[in-house]
Amino acid sequence: MDKNQKIRVGILFGGKSAEHEVSLQSAKNVLEAIDEEKYEVFLIGIDKSGKWLIPNKSQFLLNESDPKLVKLNKEGEESVTLIPNSAGEITNLSNPNSHTELDVVFPILHGPFGEDGTVQGLLKLSEIPFVGASVLGSAVGMDKDVMKRLLRDANIPIGKFLVFREVDKIDFDHTVAELGLPFFVKPANLGSSVGVNKVNDEESFKTAVSEAFEYDTKILAEEFIDGRELECAVLGNQYPEASGVGEVEPLQEFYSYSAKYIDEVGAKLTIPADIEEAKKEEIRELAIKTFKTLSCEGLGRVDFFMKKDGTLLVNEINTIPGFTKISMYPNLWAASGVSYSELISRLIDLAIERFAREKKLKNSN
Repeated sequence: MDKNQKIRVGILFGGKSAEHEVSLQSAKNVLEAIDEEKYEVFLIGIDKSGKWLIPNKSQFLLNESDPKLVKLNKEGEESVTLIPNSAGEITNLSNPNSHTELDVVFPILHGPFGEDGTVQGLLKLSEIPFVGASVLGSAVGMDKDVMKRLLRDANIPIGKFLVFREVDKIDFDHTVAELGLPFFVKPANLGSSVGVNKVNDEESFKTAVSEAFEYDTKILAEEFIDGRELECAVLGNQYPEASGVGEVEPLQEFYSYSAKYIDEVGAKLTIPADIEEAKKEEIRELAIKTFKTLSCEGLGRVDFFMKKDGTLLVNEINTIPGFTKISMYPNLWAASGVSYSELISRLIDLAIERFAREKKLKNSN
């Protein structure tokens, strides 16, 4: 590619998951921050039915200032597809002779059908560089059951949890005996606190289980941890770096979907967190160990609990964390000296570097 030619970046956003609206907000913020002198941006919106569309960049969102009502503007959009072994060629389904060739894709998709390895697999088959974890890291990062088992096997401290499937006998008394009260119930494969409920009694347990199964065929019950919620951002491929540490103080009962993305006073974010430097360094080391253990690349946000006695527990990793203006990931890096625009550029560079490294591997004898 000509050094003077702009890198053609496809921003892939929206999606079929319950986190569709979060993705819309993240895409808007990335589009506003990306260095357009260096990159030529192509928007690819995925509607809630799963259709891929090329929207009008000047007004690709409706009600964009209201996170409760924001939605993809589908007026005049063209339906497109990405074909395997196409080296990043986006084909217009209405006009098969019309193609858009991309150099790299930036998936800003949260939850299933975007953050779980499905889209990553398609991008690999299409032979195009893409930002973030590959198929394995994305899949285990999304599945909280598998994630926690891998972390436990690597001697990374985690909280107690139980896993239920629809065919299992799900008993309230047994769950209380294992986890105590209160505890949380959540879908195994979802994020942004969608479908998460705090359980205080048997009646709320039944409601929480029923709601979690609306989103997944496998759900988790996790112990309630009385402690501070701390987060650390990770950036890199083979040599990942950790940001400073931030703290989330929910002003609602817990750090819910509303607190994260809708209610601007739903939580207080403190960067840097007011904790000892030695504890920050311990968190940074654990964040990188978690990132490597789960085969992640590019980016990830690792969430922690710190008990009153200083004990740290890893809660989870997010392989495509939110990129909205109030999201912790870009704000952690900004506090660490990496601007939003520079962060986007570094992520794109990491995607291209990994792709070049993998292209050197043999596929046959």
